[in-house]
Amino acid sequence: MPSARTLRRTNPITIVLAGMLIVGFLYFIFSPIQDSTPVGGAQSVHPEDAAAANPLSPPSLPFKKSKTKQGEVPPPPPVVHYHLNNLTTSIDPIGRRETVLILTPLARFFQEYWDNLLELSYPHDLISLGFIIPKGREGNTATAALQAQIAKTQSGPQKKRFASITILRQDTELQQSQSESERHKMAVQKARRAAMAKARNSLLFTTLGPTTSWVLWMDGDIVETPPSLIQDLASHDKPILVPNCFQRFFNKEKNTQDVRAYDYNSWVDSVTAQSLAADMGKDDVLLEGYAEMATYRSLMTYMYDEANPEAQAEVELDGVGGTVLLVKAEVHRDGAMFPPFAFYNLIETEGFSKMAKRLGHQAWGLPNYLVFHYNE
Repeated sequence: MPSARTLRRTNPITIVLAGMLIVGFLYFIFSPIQDSTPVGGAQSVHPEDAAAANPLSPPSLPFKKSKTKQGEVPPPPPVVHYHLNNLTTSIDPIGRRETVLILTPLARFFQEYWDNLLELSYPHDLISLGFIIPKGREGNTATAALQAQIAKTQSGPQKKRFASITILRQDTELQQSQSESERHKMAVQKARRAAMAKARNSLLFTTLGPTTSWVLWMDGDIVETPPSLIQDLASHDKPILVPNCFQRFFNKEKNTQDVRAYDYNSWVDSVTAQSLAADMGKDDVLLEGYAEMATYRSLMTYMYDEANPEAQAEVELDGVGGTVLLVKAEVHRDGAMFPPFAFYNLIETEGFSKMAKRLGHQAWGLPNYLVFHYNE
């Protein structure tokens, strides 16, 4: 009987090895997949190991060119899996090592802005920076000043260094003066805000990485915030949160230093504003803070309670400004961007809050949590 004779000649060791291979194969197929990605999405490894080795890697990781000899073909781009379900945006962002992307449209460089950035107490190895700067002479000046400070910081103490820094140069120049009085004229607002929206979107779409938990928008002329800004805002666990932007100035009437409201783009809608919008064309934009277009909205800047400045007070908002704005990255990933066109008669940051709300993300404000704008 050939089958019996074949069985007798089979080595028992072969049968044991075959059994082990079968068991191992079944274990590999049916065992649960273990995810080694940290909960917050950040890499808990040495900085040099976390560096991107290929130009196609996410901009939220620092890039270092691979050391290849002359004539040697570089390795192919890596295939990396990112488990976005493991990303968290929690009230304890430091404890969960959640990465923050700080984005700044920069037309002029203010040293006070950079100094304030360096004083943020959030771990700098969890912070990536992104800048977009217009082309032209003013843009060149701003770029040179920014790069000088970046070189100084990134070669300085490890604790002060940021995880990665991206600088984008726009393909367009500024269309109006950057003086405060000129850029806030009502006649230039639609064109100016549309250009700002395009810049914000270009910066966002280029730099948002798969490990980013939070996006902090901070204008280049914000010169003073609490060092604990990121932790403070994150602790409220809101999808979109804006503090109150004020400005320090010398009050001649009181003959002393004082503060005054600056950003009027964070508001609660009104029946008057809704009626005005109903009579507008689809391409018209309803602006805030101008007597010629009185909306009678409730402005967050006037909700500041100087007598009882409880920093934890929260208010639901229908429109937000972008001087300082903390956004859960999932809001942007869901599709909320800054419309450079009239979106329900709103544009840029105010249009963003409307779009986010349509996607199910409510904007909130902190009337008594102050940040400060540069005073020209």
